[in-house]
This record gives sequence, C-alpha cells and structure tokens, in this order.
Amino acid sequence: MIHHYQQVDEDSRLTTGWFQLELARTQDLILRSIQPAPATVLDVGGGSGVYSAWLASLGYEVHLLDPVPKHIDQALGRSSRLSKQIASMRVGDARLLEESSCSFDAVLMLGPLYHLTERKDRITSLAEAFRVLRPGGLVFAAAISRFASLFDSIRNGFFEEPVFAPILERDLAEGQHRNATGNPQYFTTAYFHRPGELAREVIAAGFRVEEVAAIEGPGWLAHDFDDLWTDQALRARLLESIRKVEHEPSILGASPHIMTVGRK
Repeated sequence: MIHHYQQVDEDSRLTTGWFQLELARTQDLILRSIQPAPATVLDVGGGSGVYSAWLASLGYEVHLLDPVPKHIDQALGRSSRLSKQIASMRVGDARLLEESSCSFDAVLMLGPLYHLTERKDRITSLAEAFRVLRPGGLVFAAAISRFASLFDSIRNGFFEEPVFAPILERDLAEGQHRNATGNPQYFTTAYFHRPGELAREVIAAGFRVEEVAAIEGPGWLAHDFDDLWTDQALRARLLESIRKVEHEPSILGASPHIMTVGRK
C-alpha cells in the first residue's frame, strides 16, 4: 500500500475527473452532520491533507495522521499555504492512536477501512475512533463498494484485459483486492465492502449508525464528466439528483464509495 502511494499522485487525484464528485459529495455529507466550528477533528488516514485543509479553512482544529510519509510531507506543504493551518500532522496507524480519550468532536476515516483487509483490524481502528471521541461525537467512515472494480473496469476499458480477470474474480467473491501486476491503475491491497457491511462494523465498535449513504452514487458514470462538471447548472442538478437517491439500497453498491456516519 505504501509503495502504491509512493508511485501515484494521490495529492492531486481529487481535483481530476469524476474524483471531483467524490470530493464534493464527501464534503457535503460531512457538513450536514458535523457540529459547527470551532470543534476538534482527527483525520485518520487523511492522506495529503485535502480534507484536513478544507476543515481548517472553515475554522476547525484539525489533526492529521497517515501511514505514508510522503503524504505527511505533502500535508505540511499544503498547511503552510493556509491562513489557518492544520494543527498537527504525523505518521501514524489507525489501529493504535496516540491521542487521548474523549478529546475530539469528530473523526474522519476516509481511507483506513479499505486498506485494513482483516475485519478485526477494521473493528480495532473504529474502536480507537470511538475511544478518542467525546460523547456525542461522530465518525465519518468510508468504504469502497464490493462492486467498484467491476463497474470501473467496464467503464474505463480494462475489463477485457486477461491479467485483470483473476483480480476481479476475487474482488467479487471475497472483497479481497490484490494487485500483483505492478499496474497502479488496478489499485493496491484493499478490502471492498458489501453495502451495509461497514455499518455493521461501525455498530460492532460501539457506535449508533446515523446514516449510510452513497458518496458518488451513479454520478461518476456520467458521459463526458468533465464537461458536465464545468457547467455550473448541470453540476448542481447532478448533485441534487444524487442526494435524492443516496440512501436507496439498490444504488449503494453502484457507488464507488459508501459513507457510514456513526455517533458515540
């Protein structure tokens, strides 16, 4: 996983193509539930600090940790350009947080739960989020859909590649994604959740589930996505349409990412 992120430019991913929809919808889902600033937020597995910087700009005190040293270096650079900087940044492990109990109002887990391939490790990391949250605090936990690689490969033209076939077969059967090809387009070691599965893990860690929502919904499949996204009226219409179906059970699995919000 660390090798993969050393190869790819995760820092700019959310500003290109349909990943812009992932960013906008994730922000939308967070803002509708998080308590207003000032509040303290722990961004666990926060990558290069895209969401940390955004929340800091809104007045939140944000602390970032990630297992990839490259991401922390990038977050330091991003934070240095902010009027209100990210409060702290460090290399860390979602399964063993250094932070004190009952010290945060919200925890973001927008990456760790699909890079922890064993359920016990995911529960451990969610339990750590529960521990550091104050009573009433929220965890925003994201998962990759079990069916994401099927949709992605059909949409982006690598479904027919023979080397991808066994990867997809295991994804659909077990949710265990493994890429031994060296091709970063096929992503890296991960676990892909069935719709609703992450919610059960959030409950197992002690949380009450507030919401399970499709992040991108079917919007990422839009033809000529960049043209649509640059048209402000069409963008607003797309986002409103996704909101209308975000909780529809039959839509959840077609969304590349699913968000579960849990309350302590």
